[in-house]
Amino acid sequence: MPRLSLYRPEKGKDYTFLDKTITEMFTVGGTDVFVHKYLGPKNPAEGEATAGTPTYDAVKETNIQDLVFLENRDRKYAPDVYTMRGIYNVADIDFDLSQFGLFLSQDILFLTVPINFCVKALGRRIIPGDVIELPHLKDDHAYNNFDFALKRFYVVEDVNRASEGFSPTWYPHLFRLKLKQIYDTQEYKDILDQKASEGSDTTLRDLMSTYNKEIEINNNVVKQAEADAGKSGYETSHLYTLQVDERGVTELVTTDTNELDASTQNELADRIHQTPEREGYEGYLIGDGIAPNGEAFGSGIGFPTTSIKGDYFLRTDLFPNRLFRYDGQRWVKMEDNVRTNLSNTDDKKTQKGQFINNSNTSQIGGETVKERQSLSQALKPKADN
Repeated sequence: MPRLSLYRPEKGKDYTFLDKTITEMFTVGGTDVFVHKYLGPKNPAEGEATAGTPTYDAVKETNIQDLVFLENRDRKYAPDVYTMRGIYNVADIDFDLSQFGLFLSQDILFLTVPINFCVKALGRRIIPGDVIELPHLKDDHAYNNFDFALKRFYVVEDVNRASEGFSPTWYPHLFRLKLKQIYDTQEYKDILDQKASEGSDTTLRDLMSTYNKEIEINNNVVKQAEADAGKSGYETSHLYTLQVDERGVTELVTTDTNELDASTQNELADRIHQTPEREGYEGYLIGDGIAPNGEAFGSGIGFPTTSIKGDYFLRTDLFPNRLFRYDGQRWVKMEDNVRTNLSNTDDKKTQKGQFINNSNTSQIGGETVKERQSLSQALKPKADN
């Protein structure tokens, strides 16, 4: 007589009976789960679509788009939505105040689904990247100006066999999915571009995305920062600079009125009109391109033909703009205008705005390229005809 054993080397009728019973329990006590099937990274096709936009095909879902960061940013999802049944433990979402800051606890769901039910519905096992929609979590009373219920989407981050899904025959029947809520990012563009309802022009992104509000908040923060700290470095234009001699000693313009004559008056007039040869203050990023003591100065792309000793001139053809002083024989550099606004804009008159953030374009070989790519594009070897 053979020994009694619940385990069998093959999946027999006992396994089939238990699997149907477990699946029925999910049908009775579970909730609907809508699955947006992940097809793989988008693969730009060589041809053009009829509307003038590139057509996309999805490569195999196990492929990795970016091998450096191990990311699949351009994801393709199936247009059809698959329905399954699942069970998870509902828990309150609270903020956890720990020694490292304020964290949102219980924002990750662990959903249990039948394995065979999942495979029959999707045509494959569920994998990380699939997006789960829980219809029973739709918010019908959201504080918005739309007549639509806000849906709740989660992305599958991990898939494992649930410990409670093993039957007495030692075969697994359940998958345990780790889910995390999705946001308006590049990965889920295919899903968020879908219509909120049939015949509506409103997309899911219009209802769920916080992008516009976050950009508005960020712009207001930048404006306030520019008001509080308009430019980099230190402000010295309101300070007065005294004239010093070649030894660095301050030259005081004084004379005795009893000895005042024509020659003394001429010498005194020359010294009074003498301007400082350098700024009287040194520090990090204090050059503002403004002459000391509020002296008048000219500006342009070339020095003037007639000048007198002590004149200042700002060269605007140099980046950053450079302030010069005429010493009677030549133009001597005073300072560079290195003080610039701290926001990331392209209108800076320094290398930070005109070179690092260069967004201009050029035409090379009939192809429009960005100027920061022009050199590499021009040096690219041409294919033999």
